[in-house]
Amino acid sequence: MNIKKAFGYLGLAQRARSVASGEFQTEEAVRSRKARVVVIAGDASDNTKKHFTDMCTHAGIPYCVLSDKDTLGHAIGKGERSSLAITDDNLAKVFLDSVRE
Repeated sequence: MNIKKAFGYLGLAQRARSVASGEFQTEEAVRSRKARVVVIAGDASDNTKKHFTDMCTHAGIPYCVLSDKDTLGHAIGKGERSSLAITDDNLAKVFLDSVRE
């Protein structure tokens, strides 16, 4: 897993306005099927993790648990974030490829 590269793609996705961040926006992106990949902070509550993993599994959207809230928020130039969704197909693909490395 190439974390540095993955966080670089998160920043790029944010600059391209292809990120839904925060629990409410992430949930809305999953429900509306706009999310292409969901990222959950490793230190998010167990309830939050279960909620998003269940939603993503049901919707067939890939997800990953990564780092912590502070680092996740910092990667997109914001405060702490428990979850976020990438909504662009190409950015989601390169992000997932970097996580799988």
